[in-house]
Amino acid sequence: MELNETVYILGFCNAGALMTELSPTIRKGRKYDQVLEGARSVFMSDGFEGASVDEIARVAAVSKATLYSYFPDKRHLFMEVANAECARQSREALDSIDMAAPPREVLSQAGRHFLRFITSTFGLQIFRICVAEADRFPELGRQFYNSGPAVMRAEMAAYFEGAEARGELRLEDYVLAADQFGELCKADIWPRLIFGVSDGVTEAEINRVVDGAVEMFLSRYGRELG
Repeated sequence: MELNETVYILGFCNAGALMTELSPTIRKGRKYDQVLEGARSVFMSDGFEGASVDEIARVAAVSKATLYSYFPDKRHLFMEVANAECARQSREALDSIDMAAPPREVLSQAGRHFLRFITSTFGLQIFRICVAEADRFPELGRQFYNSGPAVMRAEMAAYFEGAEARGELRLEDYVLAADQFGELCKADIWPRLIFGVSDGVTEAEINRVVDGAVEMFLSRYGRELG
């Protein structure tokens, strides 16, 4: 079964779809990739609020006029960088996860990749900027959902349907199962980060939560063979 590149980013990674509707004035040209890479470097280092257009232009080695010829404002530039980063993450997921492996292995790998990304500094910034701008730009929130969580639900549901047909899992509502696994992987860690209770997470914490998520999921839907 072929999976879309967005399957393991669970909501952050349908590259380009978001920007198509939100910023029709964005164009691509000779220095587009150069601007994007400079912006990625600055955003990853300074965050959205800390990043300045002057610094982005300096790191990208372009003029501010050139930068603004591609992106009307910092918010649109950040979201384009976020899309590109999500696409990179999804490619890494496809390279590292063996979809032919038993469900326990597939879920463990997928859960770790997902949780590492959404709890990273950049992953949290993507989420927060989408939420922060949702009132002023409601289309942003809608497109964020449609290009991320909605895609994840469909892709994971398709995987679960295939696993059920192979006799590896025992379930009927594939979409609900996809939602449940994603939420299980966010238990404890995600709320603490979102509400500022924790500043970060360790690999041991990620392993603890994902291992628990996989065990709980398989205790409900698993059909162990041998």
